[in-house]
Amino acid sequence: MGVKKLFWEDPYLSKTTAIVTEVDGRNVTLNETIIYAFSGGQQSDSGRIGHYEVIEAKKDGLDIIYTLPENHDLQKGQEVVIEIDWEKRYRIMKLHFAAEIILELMYQNYHNPEKIGANITSDKARIDFYWDGKISETFPLLETKAKELIEADLEIFSEFDDPENQRRYWEIKDFGKVPCGGTHIKRTGEIKGIKLKRNNIGGGKERIEIYLMI
Repeated sequence: MGVKKLFWEDPYLSKTTAIVTEVDGRNVTLNETIIYAFSGGQQSDSGRIGHYEVIEAKKDGLDIIYTLPENHDLQKGQEVVIEIDWEKRYRIMKLHFAAEIILELMYQNYHNPEKIGANITSDKARIDFYWDGKISETFPLLETKAKELIEADLEIFSEFDDPENQRRYWEIKDFGKVPCGGTHIKRTGEIKGIKLKRNNIGGGKERIEIYLMI
């Protein structure tokens, strides 16, 4: 089963308690967690387990291994308070879904171009494509349609598609249903507004950078 991922059940939960299930030097695992580990291009959360800052969060199958400072004294079976940097998480959630909207709009309106990379941090999101020409020529359409979705404040539904293997998806009715295991906002209106920027990365590759306007 692996660790119970509370960030899927309630991505707005920023503090809770958990039990330490294993300790291997600096590395610990928990029975449940709110601290997201890097996956699918989405940056790991910043957080604390007990009194200790999480140095690294790393996926290990269905589990997550957290690396703590060398001087930690956590022990197996210990109950600890875990918390995340909520401001960072919330920006990542909004930028993540802004990127999901832009990607789906690209697929729907430009014949499914090949995506070759993506990354979401608390500062910006980016999506890379194989693309002939200037991808900024798509921006008027992308920005208009994204603005319509954001202003409509549509519900974003997220659930398991394959619970046993922990595969999830998000869905907006009459817009799209997409496999994704990241943390998601509840409604499109939470994004407020976005700005797109082109970055030519060479070799027939183009990057769309996405920023929050507010």
